[in-house]
Amino acid sequence: MFGSVEALLSASADKPLWTAVLEDDCQDRDANPDASLARMGKLWQAMKRSVADYDPARRSACGLSGGQGARMEGFDRTICGPFLREVMATALKLGEHNACMGCIVAAPTAGACGVLPAVLIPFQGREGLDDETMVECLYAAAGFGQVIATRASISGAEGGCQAEIGSASAMAAAALVHARGGTPGQMAAACGMALQNLMGLVCDPVGGLVEVPCVKRNVVGAVNALTCADMALAGLDVGIPCDEIIDAMGAVGRALPASLRETGEGGLAATPTGRRIAERR
Repeated sequence: MFGSVEALLSASADKPLWTAVLEDDCQDRDANPDASLARMGKLWQAMKRSVADYDPARRSACGLSGGQGARMEGFDRTICGPFLREVMATALKLGEHNACMGCIVAAPTAGACGVLPAVLIPFQGREGLDDETMVECLYAAAGFGQVIATRASISGAEGGCQAEIGSASAMAAAALVHARGGTPGQMAAACGMALQNLMGLVCDPVGGLVEVPCVKRNVVGAVNALTCADMALAGLDVGIPCDEIIDAMGAVGRALPASLRETGEGGLAATPTGRRIAERR
């Protein structure tokens, strides 16, 4: 198990980073490569099924979620353009699908389930990449996610939304760099930039539900991942080593008051409207 990005990069000195993660998974779970690849392949197919199974007519039990992904998908006057519109719509669909009790892949958590699929599925379609390449991307994402979980946290209750959407965005950024043929160092830079951009993001679910603002934060995480991947591929310097950024994120999470760590007692949850929504539950 990789305890640092530095160790992950060192293991990738003579092999692709995704392969180093695959080998680590096999050793950790006492599995053979074929079994590990098959398991990751099933997760990729499950992500795609979650998007395909999205029903714009469905609403969550409290009525806060549903239909917005389809509305975004059908909006033809977008400022961002067709590709980003698809990314945004996919992130919304998965967040709503989760809120409506649909089957999703927690990557790394249910609340952040829309980020990785929102960047990888549209990117696969645009670039014509095969599923094998996308599975490689998931291994790359998992390697960085493992380090974040080990050194900091992927739990909103422990570290705020920076630990959920932030971690998912960092994983997605690294995965995109792999998809573009970037180096392990560029993956680390993308991961670090994504994390530092969302550092301090609080977890303030209205009514204690993973809907407002959680669903739309998946969009922010996805778009952040795209920009950070591009910056890393362009050779921009992140400024701080990725491991130090992860450690800083962990320290920030521990410093957040309990009211901003998934208790539904602070932030948007504490607004007058947020409290009225909680009372209606």
